[in-house]
Amino acid sequence: MKRLFVPGRLCLFGEHSDWAGAYRDVSPDQPPGYCLVMGTDQGIHAVAEPRADAFEITSKLGRGPAAEAHLPADPAALGEAARKGGFFAYAAGAAFEMMERYPVAGLALETRTDLPVGKGLSSSAAICVLVARAYSQVYDLGLTEREEIEVAFAGERRTGSECGRMDQICAYGQRPTFLRFSGEDLEVEVLQPQGSLHLLVVDLCAAKDTVRILRELNACFPDTPGAVAAGVREALGPLNEALLRRAREAVATGAAAALGDLMREAQELFDRQVSPACDELRAPRLREVLRHPAVRECAHGGKGVGSQGDGCAQFVVRDADAREELSARLERDLGVACLPLTIRPLTD
Repeated sequence: MKRLFVPGRLCLFGEHSDWAGAYRDVSPDQPPGYCLVMGTDQGIHAVAEPRADAFEITSKLGRGPAAEAHLPADPAALGEAARKGGFFAYAAGAAFEMMERYPVAGLALETRTDLPVGKGLSSSAAICVLVARAYSQVYDLGLTEREEIEVAFAGERRTGSECGRMDQICAYGQRPTFLRFSGEDLEVEVLQPQGSLHLLVVDLCAAKDTVRILRELNACFPDTPGAVAAGVREALGPLNEALLRRAREAVATGAAAALGDLMREAQELFDRQVSPACDELRAPRLREVLRHPAVRECAHGGKGVGSQGDGCAQFVVRDADAREELSARLERDLGVACLPLTIRPLTD
């Protein structure tokens, strides 16, 4: 029996530039993509055991009833389950990839999570990484984090998702990482912050259509004509790179005020040049939270999370006390749910 934990993934900056940078394989003029991400304090806990001929998964989300799936440990059945969609499609896709690539059989997984689902915190990528890691540990494969990422990415894409490679960086745990995407190439730099940064992640308790967002933004690439498409490519390319260089420095030095200013700048850029390409990105709930008076009083700045839309918001707050105050006021006034997150120096 193996006990596992995989956190969610918070994209601090650079959303969508991972898959945008992948277009360099067919369009060399497209600049590389850059992201700054880290694992959340929340995630998926699991217990894993081998099975001879079945892929079994039980999932407990919050206080609700457990969901279960029982599938044959057969690539054809797992691939079909991934294509059909549903709650366990991502897990089935990752299991398919493991069975195709490595000498493994079945698996039994019992999971529980405190990670909000469908909110831009990569719950789908986390379960894919978890399945890859569970197979690796149960069958003594010794997969590296990069190998887990490759399996998880391929498994999620098998469901029809047009995700990029940024989401699966949750395999690196809760360390902040700076990423560069160029075609199929991925460069990972694990940062070593010099000071603590207090963040607040806000579950907007609304809904968004990530599949639609990805589909309509991908439609702007690689060389779609028109001002809107050109604006998306510029925002996710050279303008994103310039902003990410500054954000990397702010995280590395623990410069909270500078990081908050950059979040505001990044949101303004996204609203100006990316949101017009997809109505789903109008995100009225996100706008309401970003405009709340408590944000000005308690936070240096904030922005949307992940693919954006009405999933989650994130804020760089002034200190731990300010985070508690902002959390209490947003939950009281707007009915949202708040999750603390702290970036800590290695010496803490």
